Amino acid sequence: MDSPLFICHSPVMHDPLSEVIALLQPRTVFSKRISGAGRWGVRYSAFGQPSFCAVLEGSCRLAVDRQRPLTLATGDFILLPATPSFTLSGFEPVTPTRIDAKAAASLQTGEVRHGTRGGQPDVRLLGGYFTFESPDAALMASLLPALVHVRGVERLSTLVSLVGDEAIAQRSGRDLVLARLVEVLLIEALRSTSGEDAPAGLLRGLADARLAAAIRQMHAQLGRSWTMAELAKTAALSRSAFFDRFTRIVGIPPMEYLLAWRMAVARDLLRRDCAIDEVAERVGYGSASTFSTAFNRHVGQPPGRYARTH
Repeated sequence: MDSPLFICHSPVMHDPLSEVIALLQPRTVFSKRISGAGRWGVRYSAFGQPSFCAVLEGSCRLAVDRQRPLTLATGDFILLPATPSFTLSGFEPVTPTRIDAKAAASLQTGEVRHGTRGGQPDVRLLGGYFTFESPDAALMASLLPALVHVRGVERLSTLVSLVGDEAIAQRSGRDLVLARLVEVLLIEALRSTSGEDAPAGLLRGLADARLAAAIRQMHAQLGRSWTMAELAKTAALSRSAFFDRFTRIVGIPPMEYLLAWRMAVARDLLRRDCAIDEVAERVGYGSASTFSTAFNRHVGQPPGRYARTH
């Protein structure tokens, strides 16, 4: 069952982070416990979809491609919005065993043990994968950090435990409960990492008081015909200072961000059978023909055809 970000007649929310998570449509959770002891290491292939890991007890090392290696300890939480290849291991030198992440994700087994069999493990983790069902997932995920590392947030530990229990159980309403839990898990993890030290992206933009004012206005008044000067004014900056600051902190120019978000919302509305002229008005175009031209240029097909095929 979908949780609509927008319906045809009224917006549901104006919090940019919540809107992005809702539009990503996280679904279908695979979760399993993993433990390691002695000399061990596993190398997972790139998965592309989001994954998470929580350290239940002990410690280990995590080396994600293009990121600095991390030592994980009890209470740590890791989120990879677009999981690249990574290595998980103990602290002794070892040639890691290669694992196909996509094949491993769908195997519903008990606890997976690496290294020395039997006895007390050096580390026990809960690892999981899920999917973003939105066709705009790549765009939206690109606005999020490549790696989120949170230490000692009890609320996250509770959510991870609930996700693990629900993923294993076969209770009525399982899919809906998991979808809601994962949405909350994502928001909790991402807002735990927001700040000036976050990498370029939406979270860092929202942590900047001046840019946050402009981003929130873009989301709250998506149907307005924004100009660079108007957006700069909401941030109390000159046009050039606003453009430079937004591009550096968010990672893309402001009007490019606005266009990308408009098109993401438009696709969401078209998939919900909203009329093209109504979609055009909702996302800031004066006419259906102007919107159709922009949509065709951005998406690669007219809005009518997109709606029929999705």
